[in-house]
Amino acid sequence: MPTHEVTAERPDSTLRATGWDHVTLIGSNADDTVAFYRDVLGLPLVIRQPNLDREEVEHLFFDAGDGRLVTFFVDESRDSVETQDPGIGAVHHLAFSIEPEELPAIRDRLLDAGHEVSEYDRGAFHSLYTHDHNGLVIELAADKFDVPDDRKGEVLAHAQAARVAAGDEFIATEHLEAALEELGLPVERYDLPDAATGRDF
Repeated sequence: MPTHEVTAERPDSTLRATGWDHVTLIGSNADDTVAFYRDVLGLPLVIRQPNLDREEVEHLFFDAGDGRLVTFFVDESRDSVETQDPGIGAVHHLAFSIEPEELPAIRDRLLDAGHEVSEYDRGAFHSLYTHDHNGLVIELAADKFDVPDDRKGEVLAHAQAARVAAGDEFIATEHLEAALEELGLPVERYDLPDAATGRDF
């Protein structure tokens, strides 16, 4: 059996993820999901909007308390289940945060290494998508603004309020900027490329 060195040293790798951004799960319905994750676990619901890829599915974002998020794709036609159902409760994708200024170089290094990559503006952040060796979708998310980790949920909740007040369907850059201004935080936008908002990957 081959051996693999176990060490905390950074490996010589294609890219260096800076940490978790969010984990997205396939949920059941909104009421049951909010009742458990908000009302039982105490995670604030900071964004509730249609899924950018499938508008019939709703996307719920919960603040995990450290600036990291847990999100769910929910559908009112789905019942919650007592035992594991292979779909509901399964991981949809894993998202890692990356340094925004590194995004173009990371995209190019992934392509040079033979990985398919898609790039999209997700409204609240900018993302690259690829797959792992088992076909699991991996998202590499770059923040649009310099937001302290311990204020991320607060900024997103204020951006959600700005989106709702404007009557817009999805969070966009202007909602984040308005939230930062309202909270008295510096508005320091990263230089990210233009990209489409949907995803077909």
